[in-house]
Amino acid sequence: MSISSRVAIIGAGNVGATTAYALMLRGLFSEIVLIDHNPERAAAEATDIADTSAIEQPVRIWAGDYGDVKEASILVVTAGANAKDGEPRTAVAAKSAKIVGECVRQARDAGFDGIIVVSSNPADAMTQVAQMTSGLPPERVIGTGTLLDSNRFRKRIADQLKIAPAAVEALVLGEHGDSEVMAYSTVRIGSMQLDDFLGDAVFDRERTAHDVMRAGYAISDGKGYTSFGIATAITRICEAIHRDEHVVLPVSAMMDGQYGIEGVYLSLPCLVGAEGVLRILTPQLSPDEEAALVASADVLRETLRSCDGR
Repeated sequence: MSISSRVAIIGAGNVGATTAYALMLRGLFSEIVLIDHNPERAAAEATDIADTSAIEQPVRIWAGDYGDVKEASILVVTAGANAKDGEPRTAVAAKSAKIVGECVRQARDAGFDGIIVVSSNPADAMTQVAQMTSGLPPERVIGTGTLLDSNRFRKRIADQLKIAPAAVEALVLGEHGDSEVMAYSTVRIGSMQLDDFLGDAVFDRERTAHDVMRAGYAISDGKGYTSFGIATAITRICEAIHRDEHVVLPVSAMMDGQYGIEGVYLSLPCLVGAEGVLRILTPQLSPDEEAALVASADVLRETLRSCDGR
């Protein structure tokens, strides 16, 4: 697999277009192609972003088709079904599976042989659908998973403690969804565990966990969709791959025995580089957190079973 300077994005909706814009601003790729079932929408978004690239970064961006994915090193899949107000992400699993499966099938048939990054909801199950459809090794099909959730977790901890989010290490594990696990045992501030840092200060763990888990729903309730946060997460993963960073990110990967979990995609901290997921890490969790992670895996298996028998 060679590293090219082209990224292809399937889905020119709010997430796909915002991702293209974020990637342009970062200057990571010289070519960005947008592909959508609505070519007029893709063309309009590509033209709008191309106009800004004249001010920002010299990037060629256009609305293309599946013939353009063969030369891409990374394929970003944002296409999928949208949940209605109040619905969990898993409610659209069967519809999204058909869309994601068809998109990846066309990319595969066009000769794509790079790394796939999936953000379509429900993200973990759709990543697994993409991997099965593509036939690529699991390490080369990555879900955005809980990268955004973990950053929300860090920010809300930082807000309560009145410190910078960059000072906080914290992981959300498992499903990108209602069964996700706020791993408080992984929280560190200046290498100190949370309880040691707090001393006698009060910290509302339940409220923080609830706010993180409901954050996406709250944003969607207010503006109808989410875009900036997830687009930034996608961009960060693409950057780690393109620059071969060997950085640790909490992304969705295929489990092969971690915590006794096998055969399902979910989020753990992963070492990410040019070849995709290089290693899946297993932080020391509390017994309750480990049990919750196993339960989250069971939820994801059930979600996958709902995808037309996949």
